[in-house]
Amino acid sequence: MGRNRRLRLKDKIREKTRRTCGQSLARIIDALNPILRGWFGYFKHASRNTFVRLDKFISRRLRAILRKQEKRPGLGLAWADHLRWPNAYFANAGLFALHIAWQHARYSR
Repeated sequence: MGRNRRLRLKDKIREKTRRTCGQSLARIIDALNPILRGWFGYFKHASRNTFVRLDKFISRRLRAILRKQEKRPGLGLAWADHLRWPNAYFANAGLFALHIAWQHARYSR
């Protein structure tokens, strides 16, 4: 998979996950999911590491938004943020997880 395509996806994610967007987490996830599903549908045969890295990038961006909503400085990189808002928190909120979708697609062949 080309680096440019991954960078374009990251740019789209950055657009939707600005810290000052003022939207709820549910709305942000609703805006992200169609982009992630479409991208996964096209690139589902990429390597696992691609999806893991993108999921980490997305969850870090969402943690930064949650920190900003709590009026706390930071970019969501702290371990305490990961403990407060683990990946399961975003999964329960309905976020499409690329690496989990990759695992399901891999075993359904």
